[in-house]
Amino acid sequence: MRVRPISPQRLVTELTQRLARTESAGRLRVAVDGPAAARPDQLAAALVDPLRALGRPARHIRAEDFLRPASVRLERGRTNPDAYYEGWVDEAGLRREVLDPAGPAGTGRILPSLWDARADRASRAGYVELPSGGVVLVSGAFLLGGGLPFDVTVHLELSAAALSRHTAPDLAWTLPAYARYAAEVAPATFADLVVRVDDPRRPAIVESVDDPV
Repeated sequence: MRVRPISPQRLVTELTQRLARTESAGRLRVAVDGPAAARPDQLAAALVDPLRALGRPARHIRAEDFLRPASVRLERGRTNPDAYYEGWVDEAGLRREVLDPAGPAGTGRILPSLWDARADRASRAGYVELPSGGVVLVSGAFLLGGGLPFDVTVHLELSAAALSRHTAPDLAWTLPAYARYAAEVAPATFADLVVRVDDPRRPAIVESVDDPV
């Protein structure tokens, strides 16, 4: 393995080019996986316009817009790391409304958001059409290892020390959930692309020595 430092701007460029070259049956479903401190939403959003410029219509979907209702999500308390890891995101809803419609046999009719967590009610978003050849970018934590049907997986990795350092104090209770994810799922061992972001201003791509540059 080698670790190749890269600028944030170059990371977006290289990832855009890689996704634009990737063919899939229908649409391309991409996971941008990582804790909030790794800024997966920011990276996924940054890919949308460059992909469109290369002729690949793109939509960004945030996993946090597919949370379960508070009555279910917070049943074990507001700061329970096991509940946060196991059951905050409505994975069935994400699959039903986004990933399956964007799959090989899907219609391309996807729902940008399912639940408004602040208001604790359905988001009332309208369906949008993702054309054949389009790319749906799903960003958030704990996206890998649970059977969600992604075609390309990107994992944003932080060391335990960096994750603790970059996590807001009021979210420190989530740290055991990320430690459990790293231990049980080990996403860095199988994601298609691993990016180390101990310092978000200086990311680095982890690649095998025989990977094409």
